[in-house]
Amino acid sequence: MILPIMRPLLNRLRLQTGRIALMAIPATAAAHFSSSSKLDGKASSEPQHFDYLVIGGGSGGVASARRAAAYGAKVALVEYKALGGTCVNVGCVPKKVMFNTAILAEQMQEAGHFGFYRRGPLTGAETGKKDAVTETFGFDWKTIKEARDAYVRRLNGIYATLLRNSTVEVLEGAARFTGPRRVQVGEKEYTADHILIATGGKPVMPKMPGVEHCIHSDGFFALEELPKRVAVVGAGYIAVELAGIFNSLGADTNLFVRYDGPLRPFDQLLRETLMQEMDHAGLHLHKHSTPAGVQKDEKTGKLSVTLTNGQEHKDFDVVLLAIGRSPETETLGLEAGGIATVEKKGYIQADAQQNTSMPGVYALGDVCGKVELTPMAIAAGRRLADRLFGGLDGAQADYANVPTVIFSHPPIGTVGLTEAEAREQYDAKDLKIYTSRFVNLFYGPWPVPPEAKPKTAMKLICVGPEERVVGLHVIGMGADEMLQGFAVALKKGCTKADFDAALAIHPTAAEEFVTLAPWGLSGKKGEKARAKL
Repeated sequence: MILPIMRPLLNRLRLQTGRIALMAIPATAAAHFSSSSKLDGKASSEPQHFDYLVIGGGSGGVASARRAAAYGAKVALVEYKALGGTCVNVGCVPKKVMFNTAILAEQMQEAGHFGFYRRGPLTGAETGKKDAVTETFGFDWKTIKEARDAYVRRLNGIYATLLRNSTVEVLEGAARFTGPRRVQVGEKEYTADHILIATGGKPVMPKMPGVEHCIHSDGFFALEELPKRVAVVGAGYIAVELAGIFNSLGADTNLFVRYDGPLRPFDQLLRETLMQEMDHAGLHLHKHSTPAGVQKDEKTGKLSVTLTNGQEHKDFDVVLLAIGRSPETETLGLEAGGIATVEKKGYIQADAQQNTSMPGVYALGDVCGKVELTPMAIAAGRRLADRLFGGLDGAQADYANVPTVIFSHPPIGTVGLTEAEAREQYDAKDLKIYTSRFVNLFYGPWPVPPEAKPKTAMKLICVGPEERVVGLHVIGMGADEMLQGFAVALKKGCTKADFDAALAIHPTAAEEFVTLAPWGLSGKKGEKARAKL
């Protein structure tokens, strides 16, 4: 039996480990931390009841739980893995750490263009030693991995503290529906007036020979060293981001895509520019290449990838598959809970207010398959709590014009319609497309031909006589940081004239968006002047 006097010590230990419960305490004993558990260790025969039960401790679930608790609701959150979900543990956060590491590696390689250089052998007089010493740059994967993992563990602890301070009770274990609005966790059952499913997604692995020799995106963060030669399979943003990190850190990187290039749903300007920059960076892009199997040489440990067209690519240290993700719902017992899913893909059916087919049960985030982004899940979770417990009738997240960034090399920022989508929705005569392609000033002093310098590309898609902006796309240095402000403007229904009215901040790359030619001549008033240009 765990005495109440021990709980403060256990709480401190939880924070130190970055987990909600001590690993040494079995799931059955962890139930004693429930505020309604009996001190004699006997489980209550009646299910414990909550106003709000959240299944999934990712960003969306935590945000919704804390918001509901702030309104005075009695809230519990169920999680069987580390708090923070995909984003904190094997997604956005550790990925951005590795992206920053890769960017630093690129800048070290570029330092010579700015007058920095590596010193050769130092003399004994300089070092105070008899033998000469050579200074060189090196990279230790283990160092950044340990620092990254420690940072993630700190975030796990912060999430635990936030939930505790918000009076959200955390139930450690896997949840399973046993009936309508009735859930079992471990050996206990719980009921709630409202239940939210926010369990996120997981990487998909294909059914092909040798798949057991491969890793997925989660496995990337478990690597103990930088592979010398790597194959990344996939055309989505995860494959592109991880391939870029590998390549910039010095691995011989090969990206295999099924069709004519990566990022097919994105604007053509972004895709074309990215592929050009990949080529300049030495990343090997294999188009129309679908793996049929992976073989391992038992003597060398090297991996070979055989494609459906019969081609074979050899001598890989790592084969990473990033071909998609699926909702984390298999063990939830959705059928018992009366919760409908989309056929084949398994996503939970949810409307604009996150309602599922079962009244009182809601779903958001990656389990719904709609705008699978952390900030979207957070917004949806908070708005749901506002509606259920805050008295804000009709509150719901806005899924239109959601901005997103791809941490590729160079990074991409995009919001609104692509040019192809705009041409499907509007008459061609109502569209006005503004584009720009230039060299960032960062690369200006490089003593290399202009065509060899990395490029920034931008596109503004406008519609109607007022030239309302319906799409904005940028690829290049700083694209990730410049997009947020422009996303606000687009959300407010800005026009090309609004962009022109904003004075440029010089010298920056972002200023190109507010100086796109012909500057200051948008709308009907500028028609005559434009005709003269």
